[in-house]
Amino acid sequence: MNKHDFFGCLFVCMFTVLSHFMLKKRYILFCFLCFTLMQFQAQVNIISQRGVEFSVRIIVVDENNQKITKNIEILAAGIYYSNPDIAGRFIIKGKVDDQIKVSHPDFQTIYYTLTSSEDIKIVVDNYVSSNTSKSKFISKSKRIDFHEQNIDSAVFYKKKNIEKSLSFIEKALQSNQNRKRKSFTYKLLADIYFYWKQYDLAIYNYKLSNQIKEDKATQILLAKSYFLFKKYEKSESTYKNLTQKRLSNMQEIDILEGLGDVYFTQKKLSLAIINYQKAKEIALKDNRNSKILDITSKMADVYAAQGNMVKAENSFSYSITLAKEQDTERALQEEEKFADFYNSNQRFDEEIKLRKKSLVKTKQNKKTSLIVKNLPDSITTQKINYKIGNAYLLKEDYKSAISFLEKSKNDANKNKDIVIEKDATRKISEAFASLGNEEKALENYKDYVALVDTLYIRKEQEIYKAKRLARTIADNQNRIASLEKDKELTQSKISLAYLDQQLSTESNRKQRILIYSLFGGILLLMLLAYFMFRNNKQQKLSNNLLALKAMRSQMNPHFIFNALNSVNSFIAVNDERNANRYLSDFSVLMRSVLENSDEDFISLIQEIELLQLYLKLEHNRFSDKFDYKIKVDESINLEQFSIPPMLLQPYIENAIWHGLRYKKEKGNLEISINKKDNKTVSISIVDDGIGRKKSQKIKTKNQLKQKSKGMSTVKSRISILNEMYKECITLKVTDFKENGEGTRVELELKK
Repeated sequence: MNKHDFFGCLFVCMFTVLSHFMLKKRYILFCFLCFTLMQFQAQVNIISQRGVEFSVRIIVVDENNQKITKNIEILAAGIYYSNPDIAGRFIIKGKVDDQIKVSHPDFQTIYYTLTSSEDIKIVVDNYVSSNTSKSKFISKSKRIDFHEQNIDSAVFYKKKNIEKSLSFIEKALQSNQNRKRKSFTYKLLADIYFYWKQYDLAIYNYKLSNQIKEDKATQILLAKSYFLFKKYEKSESTYKNLTQKRLSNMQEIDILEGLGDVYFTQKKLSLAIINYQKAKEIALKDNRNSKILDITSKMADVYAAQGNMVKAENSFSYSITLAKEQDTERALQEEEKFADFYNSNQRFDEEIKLRKKSLVKTKQNKKTSLIVKNLPDSITTQKINYKIGNAYLLKEDYKSAISFLEKSKNDANKNKDIVIEKDATRKISEAFASLGNEEKALENYKDYVALVDTLYIRKEQEIYKAKRLARTIADNQNRIASLEKDKELTQSKISLAYLDQQLSTESNRKQRILIYSLFGGILLLMLLAYFMFRNNKQQKLSNNLLALKAMRSQMNPHFIFNALNSVNSFIAVNDERNANRYLSDFSVLMRSVLENSDEDFISLIQEIELLQLYLKLEHNRFSDKFDYKIKVDESINLEQFSIPPMLLQPYIENAIWHGLRYKKEKGNLEISINKKDNKTVSISIVDDGIGRKKSQKIKTKNQLKQKSKGMSTVKSRISILNEMYKECITLKVTDFKENGEGTRVELELKK
């Protein structure tokens, strides 16, 4: 029986007891209806929130309630959050049924589905920050691990300086790393290569990261890298493998969109449309506006490739409408694509009209400094003017073409865009030649030749820089790869040295083989003995853990049986008020007991709280029989000491039921917790009851037949725990007085 089933049975018992006092069935029915209405109202509230965006505050703490804010990354609705507010909370936007992902290099990634706008608190057990030198888990040498600092620096330089970024990755890999860290580091390395368009290296490191620790987000990036590296079949197979796994809505959208990109590139236009359409349906359902725009724009390209001009034009128009709702940058991109569509279909008048609108917006943005930094290179005044001039040239309107091409040339010269300046100069020369103005045509052609020479020199410089960058990247990657191969290289050197020795001593080969064979046999025997010893030790540990669990399971029913007997005594005298109060306190105690039932140890302060609850219950029943005190030395840090749950309760129960209960006058029970030394506390349980000998004499015949297992179980638990944890508990039971009255239980507990 697990703890949930056990608690359910207990609830049924409690409800049965209370029902004896509820003479009218209408009262029970009324309670049931109220509970049902509350549940219904809660469901209505959840349904009413579905589809409405709200803010959620997320706080991440360790087991000591210390906030964790560094290196936290939260993904919600396709948006990443990594910066907390002043109070250390991450405020995200989401809707009901949205899945959020909380990741950190030092603990397991957490997935959670939003159900309401309530705040979320995530408690990380056994969390130790990898850069905290004061942590009790740091090695004895007190060596500080700079892994997080190196990772932060690598991220900082990711888009600024690839050499520095890679150097910090190399330092991070040199530090001690667990499996999660190592996987995260290689993923970051792949992200850096991906950003710098080194897709072959990105593929290698994404695969390595996924081999160390499988992750769906990494696999999606791997598939994208395959696509950009033009390995379309591998990209397709990677995406398809992911469709067999459990995915979030955002991951499904990314995968379907990725498959659409692959099929479009492979000219499988029908399959591309099918996958884009599926991705769009999910995006529409989740109100992912940015994704709806991306996919609509791509579908327009596919329709255009199919020759379905009506659907293509409608899709382009819709994408422009969506883009205007987002930002100027995206609207200009979509207008540029639509204009290219008009150009490819020789609809030059519509192309010119649309490009002129884009040109006005680009100039306005430039004047008001609203232009976004990551605006594509194609959306500049010189390029738009060039394309307008080219459209006029194709229409054979040479004068208008020259006007816009001259503007393009001048803007390109100001902005040092030598490629557009060269192309515009060539087009101007062609336009003048078409008008019969040979002088102007020749003059511009000479300018064109000069620009070609300048561009050639610049291209050579760029090629040299690219080669230098490629060499730098290759050197860094080789150094990083060599870190993983150091052990293999060392082993290879040992093998080569051994081979040289064999060749130089060929005459003694047989003797050496015999010696090595004997040595190997001895080594195998030693290994076999070691593994047998380890297996025996593990088996013994498993048996001990199983025995402890069995003993804990015996303690709970024993304790509950006695408590329910107490309730029965109240019922017997028709004391409804005390029965209700007793059951209320008992339910609180039982919840605490059940929560700790799976633990080998709990903190001493938790055990004291349980004892206080238990003593309160027993005192309610036997208030005329005894008074009790719990004294705790204030100099003791109770959080530093642990104790097996329900270890002290049986001795307190014996003191009450077999000592104080039979005493004629009112007795006393005192529990003292004192500090013996920095590593040991002493716990004493003293009662002035009738004593153990008298208690044994007055037992009933029925009690004598039923052999109590409470004390023997506790002693067995202590024996097993001392064996496992090297004498952490000592116990001594003596008479309190010389005449045999009273009992003293003394227990010493080490850290």
